[in-house]
Amino acid sequence: MLEITFDGAPLKLEDKQLKVGDKLPVATLADNGLAPFSTEDTSGLRVFLTVPSLDTPVCDLEVQTFNQKAAELAGVSIYAISVDLPFAQARWCGSRDVEAVKTLSDYVGAEFGRATGTYISDLALLTRAVFIVDADDAVVYTEFVPEITNAPDYDAAYAKLAELM
Repeated sequence: MLEITFDGAPLKLEDKQLKVGDKLPVATLADNGLAPFSTEDTSGLRVFLTVPSLDTPVCDLEVQTFNQKAAELAGVSIYAISVDLPFAQARWCGSRDVEAVKTLSDYVGAEFGRATGTYISDLALLTRAVFIVDADDAVVYTEFVPEITNAPDYDAAYAKLAELM
């Protein structure tokens, strides 16, 4: 099991962590209107961000940063996944003008979190991670941020995307 920290306190992630070479797991999430959204219905080059909560400063910055970068990433779909309720996600997106990143909720059973190994049962949240998936549904990049309160390595993720585009 991968160990991460939250403000320096160790936490354990449950289940098996997604790694490069794995296939994108099929999981059902909820979109901002409560409609089911399956990872199976995504295609092309994709970025999946898991964040603890959009209403926290680092998560807010992360999703806004990817939203701004999306203009340079033609043909790349970006999804931000948290256990925030879909209503809260919709409110957050509206207040931040986030349109290029699709927010999805894993609030029902943390199916995506469990399938990717990002679920923290002690907090009932997802850890901060970045997954890049290619058109063949293969995971080609992963980053599990060791300290949840830190941002991911944007440059490394962008470099991998540039290599694949």
